[in-house]
Amino acid sequence: MGFMRSLSYAWSGIVYAIRSEKHMKIHITAGLGVLTLAAVLRLESLDWAILILAIALVIMAELVNTAVERVTDLACGGEFHPLAKLAKDAASGAVLVCAGASVFIGLFVLGPPLWRLLAI
Repeated sequence: MGFMRSLSYAWSGIVYAIRSEKHMKIHITAGLGVLTLAAVLRLESLDWAILILAIALVIMAELVNTAVERVTDLACGGEFHPLAKLAKDAASGAVLVCAGASVFIGLFVLGPPLWRLLAI
């Protein structure tokens, strides 16, 4: 399989998740808001890198969560199974951990320059 075809499949997965998952839309919107604020605050390169990494980890976790949910649904044929619930809950928990950590990262990185801007 060629590189461009692989990129096309990856992009299709991202677009699917954005279109079908409410939380992915929330994460994308929040990430864009954080990046906009970072631009307004004129952050240093290292701060940008930290924020971009945090945003990417949340989006990646949401993509993996979406994949786990779809594969689990496929394997269970739409019927409830306690192990399927555990798999979905664990994948969702991974997103929660990443999102929570990203909030704290955002506060640590954006908080001081935002405070200085607002204190003037």
